[in-house]
Amino acid sequence: MDIPSFVTSILTSLAVFVVLVLVFTWLSRRPGNATVYYPSLLLRGLDPWEGRGRGTRSPVGWIRQAFTASEPDVVAAGGVDAAVYLVFLSSMFAILAFAGIVLLPVLLPIAGTDNALEDSTGRMPPNVTHFEILSLANIETFVLSELPDCNHRLWAFISAVYWVSFVTYFILWRSYKHVSNLRAAARSTSGVKPQEFAMLVRDVPIPPPDQTIKDSVDSYFRALHPDTFYKAMVVTDITKADKIFQEIEGHKRKIAHAEAVYAESKTANRSEGTRPTHKTGFLGLIGKKVDTIEYCNEQIKDFLPKLEDERKSALSEKQQRAAFVFFNSRAAAASASQTLHAQMFDEWTVAEAPEPREVIWANLPRKIYDRHTRQTVVYLIVFVTVAFYMIPITAISAVTTLEKLREKLPFLKVVVDQPFVKTVLQAYLPQIALIVFLAVLPTLLVSLSKSEGIPSQSHVVRAASGKYFYFIVFNVFIGYAIGSSLFSALEKVIKNPPGIFMTLATRLPGNATFFFTFVALRCFVGYGLELSRLVPLIIFHLKRKYQCKTEEEVRAAWVPGNLRYNTRVPNDMLIVTIVLCYSVITPLILPFGVAYFALGWLIAKNQVLRVYVPSYESNGRMWPHMHTRIIAALMIYQATMIGIISLKKFYYSTILAPLLVISLIFAHTCHARFYPAFAKTPLEVASQQLKETPNMSAIYTAYIPPCLKPDKLQDVQVFEDAQSRTTSRAPSF
Repeated sequence: MDIPSFVTSILTSLAVFVVLVLVFTWLSRRPGNATVYYPSLLLRGLDPWEGRGRGTRSPVGWIRQAFTASEPDVVAAGGVDAAVYLVFLSSMFAILAFAGIVLLPVLLPIAGTDNALEDSTGRMPPNVTHFEILSLANIETFVLSELPDCNHRLWAFISAVYWVSFVTYFILWRSYKHVSNLRAAARSTSGVKPQEFAMLVRDVPIPPPDQTIKDSVDSYFRALHPDTFYKAMVVTDITKADKIFQEIEGHKRKIAHAEAVYAESKTANRSEGTRPTHKTGFLGLIGKKVDTIEYCNEQIKDFLPKLEDERKSALSEKQQRAAFVFFNSRAAAASASQTLHAQMFDEWTVAEAPEPREVIWANLPRKIYDRHTRQTVVYLIVFVTVAFYMIPITAISAVTTLEKLREKLPFLKVVVDQPFVKTVLQAYLPQIALIVFLAVLPTLLVSLSKSEGIPSQSHVVRAASGKYFYFIVFNVFIGYAIGSSLFSALEKVIKNPPGIFMTLATRLPGNATFFFTFVALRCFVGYGLELSRLVPLIIFHLKRKYQCKTEEEVRAAWVPGNLRYNTRVPNDMLIVTIVLCYSVITPLILPFGVAYFALGWLIAKNQVLRVYVPSYESNGRMWPHMHTRIIAALMIYQATMIGIISLKKFYYSTILAPLLVISLIFAHTCHARFYPAFAKTPLEVASQQLKETPNMSAIYTAYIPPCLKPDKLQDVQVFEDAQSRTTSRAPSF
């Protein structure tokens, strides 16, 4: 692609971004859209328009407000996890900015030498201006591969690889230290958090015949921690109770909706109105027609005794071999969660308790061997998905061919036989299959991660994020660079594992234009759509107009959820990998990488402060995973550069080999120095004084599942006693 065409494509993306920013500015001023553009402020009881003068509602007013917001403001709005994500974005911005300061002025003149414009003496003709040189050049002119073999100027590129690597080490070290301090500050705050007084216990041994699991857990930990043990809550099988509870809650919502519809139907001419009705069969399309309000009230009356019976059964007869153990101080809970309690590793395994709102109850009772087996099977499935992902795509495409559609769905023959429809389907059906597969992939990876037996939602997000990162790096970046899927190149890689980097070295320079435009599109169009929130805006207004009748339904329509780290972080990591790998090959990509992370930091900060609502808080537990994947991207870059410079028959390319060892040493050093404080809570952090005496009853109640929770706080003792009063033997597993 020539430079004028490239500039045109970039300016087009930039124009789209500017338009989307103006659309955001206009739409966000309208009070009716406040729930879409300021839901976080509304949920915190803040007025979106308070203190906003004319200047702050300008197209750049939100930029000034995002810049002036401090890190404590971010933590207050989106939690430590959001602040750590912004640290990641700012760290990558700093790495690429410092790299660009050196690489752009040094490497571009070297890589941009156009031999076609030189005369026989090797000099530029005097009548050729720099503008003419630029207009005649292509993007590929500024690529490392344009240099001749065995050229002494390759020393500059070797030095550049070292510069980028050591800048990365320096920034990552400072960022890891900052995030570690941020996490420690969050864990040592004077406020009371239930998870800081609790410990998760799994693999509880089968108790004696005369004890319940609750009695066994109580006696075991009271003996080991006599001064600090408070209570234990045994996990129970709540599957049936939760199903009944959800049915009751669903009927309550239907009643509220029906009453709102009934109230709307009352007019001055018809004061009695029309009572809502529905059919009791499948999807309300078939079955007996009934009065909705009366039917739902009857269903609730029928379900309430069943729920009460199931609660008693769950507490006394369905105790599982897992529990939450509570202590009367943070330091005691932190110390106990780091202590080896049993001589056998597969009994009484302990860990820090997750937040009550993120507990995955079904996974808690899974035994250690079951968890390890599931994890191995899931990793195998993920590997097969990453390496052979074209197989399901091909299978789906085969099923969705026109012939199969005619065979399986004969009524579509009239439609698919139309010439225009046939042409469109033949052209786009396989691509649609690919798009659908990639759309459901994050959900699939989350489900796979849950099936490992992971106890908390934040841990599931971290696990799914890692799986998605490796998928998109291998199949989007490496797969496209190689020119096929990883499956097509697998035979060569098996025969010669390092050969994948030589293949990348051969193919990457020729794909520079594609990845330039890819990063630019993700930067300008992607972030423009994120800021403008056009899709959530349209969905909200459609729901409010045609579906929502109660305040609860309206609120459910506009609550935005969290930042979706399981897809956001891997996609950012893909940009990290692309920009690092091309930073020395063609430094022109660095300004786009800097723009991507600068805009990403700015827009993400705005969204954290005003839009997204955290659904859990892991206090920055994602950072070690981010750090590890940045190092992985850096090592891919280093290995690729060794391959590229080796292809130039420059025998000193082996000077880059120590960088791979240095990266491994750096990763190990960071892990040894910082990671233990992320895996466990240091006692010096947990021992900080609280501003108030913790309400242990409220802490205990926070972990009771909603379907079992007593109506009144004073009934908690009844809940606890119900787990100890049975005389029947606890179930075997």
